[in-house]
This record gives sequence, C-alpha cells and structure tokens, in this order.
Amino acid sequence: MSFDRLGSVIALLAGISVFVLPFVTYRANRIVSGEPRLLLHALPTTVAVAVMGAVVAVALVAVFIRWPTVRLTAAALGLVVVVPAVGLSAGFMTPTGNNFARISPASGFWLLTLALGLLVADSLTRLRFGPWARLGALVIAAVAVAILLVSGAWHNLSLLKEYATRADSFWREADQHIFLSLGSVAAAAAVGLPLGVLCHRVRAVRGPTLQVLNIVQTIPSIALFGMLMVPLGFLAANVPAAAAIGIRGIGAAPAFVALFLYALLPIVANTVVGLDQVPANVVDAARGMGMSRRQRLTQVKIPLALPIILTGIRIVLVQNLGLATVAALIGGGGFGTFVFQGVGQTAMDLVLLGAIPTVALSFAAAVILDAVIDLAGRVRK
Repeated sequence: MSFDRLGSVIALLAGISVFVLPFVTYRANRIVSGEPRLLLHALPTTVAVAVMGAVVAVALVAVFIRWPTVRLTAAALGLVVVVPAVGLSAGFMTPTGNNFARISPASGFWLLTLALGLLVADSLTRLRFGPWARLGALVIAAVAVAILLVSGAWHNLSLLKEYATRADSFWREADQHIFLSLGSVAAAAAVGLPLGVLCHRVRAVRGPTLQVLNIVQTIPSIALFGMLMVPLGFLAANVPAAAAIGIRGIGAAPAFVALFLYALLPIVANTVVGLDQVPANVVDAARGMGMSRRQRLTQVKIPLALPIILTGIRIVLVQNLGLATVAALIGGGGFGTFVFQGVGQTAMDLVLLGAIPTVALSFAAAVILDAVIDLAGRVRK
C-alpha cells in the first residue's frame, strides 16, 4: 500500500497538534502569561475524544486515500469539527461569572488548522478547479466564517472579546486599510499603465524609468514613510488647498504616497513585458488590415497582454494589503493600529485582531485576481 507523501506530512502535523502542542491558552486576564492546555484538557472528555477521533480519521484519509473529492470532504469536515471546538473550549474553561479570564487558540489549534488548510489546498489543486469554481469555493469559505462569527460559537474567545470592545474602531480601521490598499493600487494603475505603454514605445525612456522605480522598491517601508513626511508636511504648511484635502506630514497621506510608489514598478514592468511579448506577426496582420497605431495598441496589444498586466496588479494589491499595516506607525490607520497596540500591551489577541483580517484580505484578493487572470487568458485564446 502506497502512502501519499504530502498526506503523510499533514498527518504528522495533525498528530503533533493534537497530542503534543497546546490547543488553547488560559490566562487570568488579557496581559498575564498564559497556561497552555492540551486538547484533552481543554474540552469535556467525551468531546475531546470525539475531536481527536475526527482528526485521526482525516489524517488516515490524507495518508491512504488519493481521491481528491474524498480528501476535500474529509478536510472540510475536519475544519467543521475543529474550528467550533476551540470556541467550545473557551466556554468550558472560563469560570462562571469571570469576565477577566481569557482563552486563546494556541499553537496546536493554529498548526492543526494549517494542516487541514493544506489538505484543502492540495485537494483543490488535484481537482483542477476552474476560475469560477475557485471563486465559488471562496464564497463558501466566506459564508462559513460569517456563520461561525454570527452563531456565537467563538463568543467566549479572547479574540472576540477584544473585538467586542473595539467594534466601532475595527470597522473604521478596516475602511482605512482598504482605502489605503485599493486606492494606492488604483492610482498606481492609472499612472503605471500609460507609463508602461510609453516605456514600450520609447526605448530610451524604459531604462531610466525602470531604474528609478527599482531604487524606490529597495527603500524600506519605514524609511520611505519617514522620507515623505517632510515634503508633505511642508506642502500642507504652505499650500492651504493641500491641507484642506487632508494632506499632512503624518497620517494617511505619506502612507498612501508610499504605497503608490511601491506599486508602480510591478505594474510598469509587467505592462512593458506583456506588450513586448505580443507576437510580431499578429501586429503585422493588424497593420495589414489598416489599423492605426492607436487601434493596434488598444484592440490588439493590450487585450493580448492583459493577463500579464493583471498579474502585476495582483502582485501589488497583495503586497499593499500587507504593507498598509505598517502605515499605523505614522498615524495612517488601518489594521496595523491593532497590531502595534497589541505589541505595546503584550496582548497577542489584539495583535491577531489586526493580523487575521489582513491575511484574509490578502488571500481573498489573490484568489479573486488569479481567477480574473485565468478568465482573461481564456478570452485571449
């Protein structure tokens, strides 16, 4: 009997998660050191045994069964069992009437979730889902998370308690994070696409432009934020119109400009590469049909180069969703506000309140744009 290699790794991770690593951490309050608890001690005995049995069953499927549909079903059922179980453990371990105790998912839970997620990803890859199926899977996952949160299954977890005390500011910072990320990418696309076309057409412009953008890309984010604070502060102090629209030396303005600058290189470079890779015979055929230079660009070259251009936009969107977290250091807001507050207070659940949505947004953006790129590639063919 042959073993599935990846399945064996997943089974090993699952075994370590359940039998070696702590499933949750108990703390008397939000900032003291925690007491790790294994799965067997974090839940009522019968429930803990049932969860362990489900995990062992999923591990056996991962090792011995190669049918992707069965593997996907097992991984999904494993998540359905494990994810609510950590919420149940919070209710089980919190003393009655104690509002100060905090129960947090520990390394065992996160590693087990990672192992099940790997099994899901491997199954989807083997099934070779098309773009619409991948988008459908993303929607199903989003609905499942929404049901989990609305149901109250995680209500007693420390992460949700942190959210409950900051619900208004959470959504305000979410809006700011999305504005910084999507707005900077949209502005970079508006500038980068024409600049990429110019670099494609005028070879003398290409080298210096890409060199300058490469230099910008090598500057650390904190340094670039700091470098922009002085000129933007000077602009706000001397140009009333700039101050009126919210430009300041600190805050969202330098963060937005920095993210915009970081996004230019991949967009410009991919636009140049995509246009350069359009077959010459296709361009010659368009010229023979009487198309003008502008028509060849807009009706032939750009449609054929679109998948590569969209790949550049995908790269910068995922990149900026992560980099926007650092904007909180200069008052730019976003989910980084919770990350740095949590670091300052040694409150890891507050850190996760900012980190988890950032990761989720980046993952969703990658899946959506990957699907769009596939669809664009099919239209090209």
